[in-house]
Amino acid sequence: NSIKNLSPKTLQTLLVLAGIGCCLAMAMPQVHIVALCVERGFGLTVGAQILSVMLLSGMISRIGFGFLSDKIGPIYTIFIGSLLQMLSLVFFLPFDSQLSLFIVSLMFGLSQGGIVPAYAMIVRKYLPIEEVGERVGLVIMATIVGMGLGGWMSGEIFDLTQSYKLAFVNGIFWNFTNLLIVTFIMWKVYFQKDRFIFS
Repeated sequence: NSIKNLSPKTLQTLLVLAGIGCCLAMAMPQVHIVALCVERGFGLTVGAQILSVMLLSGMISRIGFGFLSDKIGPIYTIFIGSLLQMLSLVFFLPFDSQLSLFIVSLMFGLSQGGIVPAYAMIVRKYLPIEEVGERVGLVIMATIVGMGLGGWMSGEIFDLTQSYKLAFVNGIFWNFTNLLIVTFIMWKVYFQKDRFIFS
């Protein structure tokens, strides 16, 4: 399958940019949640517990979003996951009690786990089959670059402001950028009369 009016090169570029954006946002809580808990006076142990909740729920969502991708397709799955991830990041801003951090971290984990695998499904479904290995590698590399940049940028922002508020805002911005890209891809699929052409 290929998407009408969207060349493989353009789709590949959009997926790379989307991967960087979503993982810049994704990295902020995963890399800094323990430090955030220490900064708010909850201690390392609580930070490690909250991180464990986040990672465990991420594992569950990776399986759950896999089932969802099989039902509604990977593009829509990324949109739903990215939207929920952004909402979770927003909830980190007003809620800063220990209990609320557990709850929001659980929400974050349940929203983000299935995003990255859906990129590989999009490559497999909409890009040339003989180039799948190379193209999946490029997209996954972009997500890893995003994770590294997100962790580093959040730390730099904290060092400059002595607060994680703007670091979360930075993550929300990149998450919104990802949503715009995914929405554009969704629009290209949704507004085609025949949806797909076969090649």
